[in-house]
Amino acid sequence: MPDADSRDGRPRRRPMRRPFTRRDFLRFSGLAAAAGPLAACARQSTSLSGAKTGSAAPTLQIASPNHPVTWPIAADNQPIASGLLPEKNATLQLYNYADYIDPATLKAFEKKYAKYGLKVKVSTFNDTNEALAKIRSGTVPFDIYFPSYDAIGKLVTTGLIRPLNHSYIPNIVNVWPEFQNPFYDGGWQYTVPYTIYTSGISWRTDRVKEDISKRPNPWDVFWDPQYKGKLSVLDDYREAISMVLLREGNTDVNTADTAALQKVQQDMTAMTAATHPRVTITDYSDLPEGKFSLTHSWSGDAVNMPYYLPKNGDASILRYWTPPPGKGLVNNDLMAILRSGKNPVAAHLLFNFLLAPDNAISNFGFTGYQPPQVTLTPAELVNQELIPPNLKPATVLQGYFATGLRTLELPPAVDAQWQAVWQRFKAGA
Repeated sequence: MPDADSRDGRPRRRPMRRPFTRRDFLRFSGLAAAAGPLAACARQSTSLSGAKTGSAAPTLQIASPNHPVTWPIAADNQPIASGLLPEKNATLQLYNYADYIDPATLKAFEKKYAKYGLKVKVSTFNDTNEALAKIRSGTVPFDIYFPSYDAIGKLVTTGLIRPLNHSYIPNIVNVWPEFQNPFYDGGWQYTVPYTIYTSGISWRTDRVKEDISKRPNPWDVFWDPQYKGKLSVLDDYREAISMVLLREGNTDVNTADTAALQKVQQDMTAMTAATHPRVTITDYSDLPEGKFSLTHSWSGDAVNMPYYLPKNGDASILRYWTPPPGKGLVNNDLMAILRSGKNPVAAHLLFNFLLAPDNAISNFGFTGYQPPQVTLTPAELVNQELIPPNLKPATVLQGYFATGLRTLELPPAVDAQWQAVWQRFKAGA
């Protein structure tokens, strides 16, 4: 459970990511060997279902909006039967990033199913490598895991997650239609949506006298010497390199172009010389606590920032900018049921509970990361005081997912190029 903030009694909240990102899943998890090389997958004939032609075994593919994948359901990994009661006196085991689900919402779930004696326990991890090692070891029978969408293929092809029985999750109708048939999991056979977020810039108006959003290219601020020592970039290689690409006008945030990545390296070296940015994921607290004047941020971090201001601090000084639709990153996280879990019925019921509008809003109020709920319009988020008016740009609009840029899984050779750029940057930062 989160620690209480000693300044105002509100729970401390942290962003979902850690320096080792979930997009490192393939390179470090050991699943590459289990799933087979991506190069081999590319040579195999595939159907639209994602199954290798002539084989019942699912083939690992790179899903994208232009190449949607519906993963097959293996004969030995079928959905649970319909109409089952929750497991009696069970403890539902959740495996998640720290402070990425609301304890009060989980208590409400326990209360709803009190006659079955259901309890919920949350275990946390710092990075995907740690999470997967424990999942694969089987030492703890976790029921629910919270992955990002670019890991689903590997989880399916290695048989680590269980297909869903939709009859237990009628509240799926409350989420945006694109998450009822997402490109990474056609027909939502294995996952339900959890949160959505954009990437952008946060700043304090009491320390930054210009409106960053009015710059011809707001990303240029990270190269502006007047902010030397006063800013930070996200400690996430996909996010930071994508930011540099976008600054250059390159919207291919999954590029395999060596020349483009060499140009990124040059620009990152220039950024280090000009502003010497701190590389961190604690922007959500660093900015409101005054360590920096502006930061590279996720939208959910911006929403969290008012809770880290000093007591009686003025939240109106906070701002967030993200590029216009089609010009910036928009991504999402998911929930999946682990095959090794002992309580699949209860897991389905928790998914349904979290997809109910009131519970989704309650959870959002704690995490700061928005769920893709139909009823959560930007005006409603402000009206319910979940987001202050000055941070309204941190809301994620449904239309962003039609045109927004997605950070997809990279083939290993391309990923190695990205990692090399990142490590050279960090070595000099």
